[in-house]
Amino acid sequence: MPETVSVTTPDGPMDLYDAAPSQSARAAVVVIQEAFGVNHHIEDVTRRFAAEGYRAVAPHLFHRSGDPKLGYDDIGQVMPHMGALSAQAIYDDLDATFAYLEGAGFAPARTGIVGFCMGGTVTFYAALRYPLGAAVTFYGGGVAQGRFGFEAQTELGADLRTPWLGLYGDQDKGIPVDEVELLRTATAAAPVPTEIVRYPDAEHGFHCDARDSYHASSAEDAWRRTLDWFAHHID
Repeated sequence: MPETVSVTTPDGPMDLYDAAPSQSARAAVVVIQEAFGVNHHIEDVTRRFAAEGYRAVAPHLFHRSGDPKLGYDDIGQVMPHMGALSAQAIYDDLDATFAYLEGAGFAPARTGIVGFCMGGTVTFYAALRYPLGAAVTFYGGGVAQGRFGFEAQTELGADLRTPWLGLYGDQDKGIPVDEVELLRTATAAAPVPTEIVRYPDAEHGFHCDARDSYHASSAEDAWRRTLDWFAHHID
């Protein structure tokens, strides 16, 4: 059964939603939340990875600001919680998460990371810092602007240390197609495998079946590609 455990960070305890497979885990996956917290959808995605044989955990990155679960129509409530994050805070939380998984027997090379929305951005920066098995970004913003005090992704793409897959919707008003293509060029210079896939009819949040922007065919293809990416680079 999934459980919520607590790990220690420099800014206090942080919850992790932890879902284990029914059999021995093939590898581990860290699921990084959207800007709405570790809500029912993120917990569901974490369980989906467990059903695929992965030990999957979702860190509660908003633990510094009350750890809320925000509604998808509460966009005005999101910014204070995102504002409480910094590059150092994010890396502190990721350090604690990866240490927890290492303690459970999963070295970085046997660990993947995937993130959605805000979490897609965090995932990209994780792939810069850590030599993980694989990373997948779903529509992470700040491509050409940077976020959380990090430089723009387009400026750092050549420095990726983890095989990285980026999944974007052409109808995403917050991530222009030309920025995605700049990122494609930047990441192509990395010393690890990279790939970007664009979905012509998809908006931001197209993978989340709890949002109005859910686009089933794009979500299904992106999920398949994610599992294939992890299977090829981690297992």
